[in-house]
Amino acid sequence: MVDSLSAKALIGEKDIYAMLSPSNLRGYIFVEGMNTDRMREKARDIRKARSFIEGETGLIEIDHYLTPLSTVVGIAEGDLVELISGPFKGEKARVQYIDQGKEEIRVELIEAMVPIPLTVNGDSVRVIEKER
Repeated sequence: MVDSLSAKALIGEKDIYAMLSPSNLRGYIFVEGMNTDRMREKARDIRKARSFIEGETGLIEIDHYLTPLSTVVGIAEGDLVELISGPFKGEKARVQYIDQGKEEIRVELIEAMVPIPLTVNGDSVRVIEKER
């Protein structure tokens, strides 16, 4: 729906300034614009658009949709992960410690002869198996 609305926004008057489609709020699109009648007209022809809710939304109300999630969300101590970047790419490791503030994870390589603790960024690992 966002693609259809953005294509229509480019045609004619440029009265739609921004659009936000949060992934955790299914079926809703926040649209910023000046003329609500023109926005309603552009949204009318979109196939899956059911209604148009008119009103103002403050930045405080949608702020939590704009903040990015941490890269270490969903990773817990004891999980089995695979390193997807860096010199140890492809190696399997067990998570030892998670630093939420720096978004870093301390892992210990499993298949190494000597246990080597490594500190890596949260976006450079992929969870293979959760700890039971």
